Amino acid sequence: MTEAVDHSLDRNLDHLPPAASRLGAIFARPKRLAIMCIFLLTGLGWLYLGLLMAGMGGSLAALGPGMATLDLLPRTVAVLCSPTFGMTLMPDGVWGPTGFALVGLMWAAMTLAMMLPSAAPMIFTYAEIADTAAAKGEPVVTPFMLAAGYTVIWLGFALVATVAQFTLTRASLLDPGMASVSGLFSGAIFIAAGVYQFSALKLACLKQCQSPFPFFFANWATTPKGVFRLGIKQGLFCLGCCWAMMAVMFAVGIMNVVWMAALGVVMTIEKIGQGRGFTYAIGVASIAAGLAFVVSSVLAHWPGHPI
Repeated sequence: MTEAVDHSLDRNLDHLPPAASRLGAIFARPKRLAIMCIFLLTGLGWLYLGLLMAGMGGSLAALGPGMATLDLLPRTVAVLCSPTFGMTLMPDGVWGPTGFALVGLMWAAMTLAMMLPSAAPMIFTYAEIADTAAAKGEPVVTPFMLAAGYTVIWLGFALVATVAQFTLTRASLLDPGMASVSGLFSGAIFIAAGVYQFSALKLACLKQCQSPFPFFFANWATTPKGVFRLGIKQGLFCLGCCWAMMAVMFAVGIMNVVWMAALGVVMTIEKIGQGRGFTYAIGVASIAAGLAFVVSSVLAHWPGHPI
């Protein structure tokens, strides 16, 4: 089966409509798509950085032309590697309707940017089967309907994440800049995400994500509504596989571009691979990182420990 899929990546989906064929061709290269996604995320980070620098123009000018230029790089690194986006939305930590909507849109964009690359093998598998069916004269539905169903699930996750962020901010576990204020809280998230990597639910969902062909073969649909439902089901498998890794963003800073890119790559590699070795390795690494957070937090508050 693996060899057949690998060879199929080199052929065109000639029997599908042009737009669907192009979509299938794009998703035939999930690694390339992941790289494109990283560049996109980085570009968005630099775009925000430019907006931030525009607002700080007065402060930089006061340093003088030479110092302003020298100060640009460290400020750039600080913005890309630190979660400061929320400060511009809610400078006083107060959530208004506009702030809530903007945070929701941020989660939606971030979630889709991180998860669509990992869905590439699934969408291409459907496009490949649909192309074969179309060659036999059988009715097929565009892969866009499948992608739409998948997207609905992750937009729902974005809504839940927005509410969770609001709740955690009210509980003083996140600051207005969307960063964790507690090492114990961050450690607990990493440990929980790591433990989940070994759970039966995680492994069952991962299996469906890594090998979507049996699912499509057993549940094939020839109507837009049916294919949309297939996308929803695959989205649920993906959610069951990746929600814990997405929750790590609460621990590292929700608008931390570096972590966004890194987690997106990790989840994509996990799905395009086979077996459980990589999944278990990520679990061990997450638990170790969580323990490091917890130990550091405990030591920082230990009586007599230097701060």
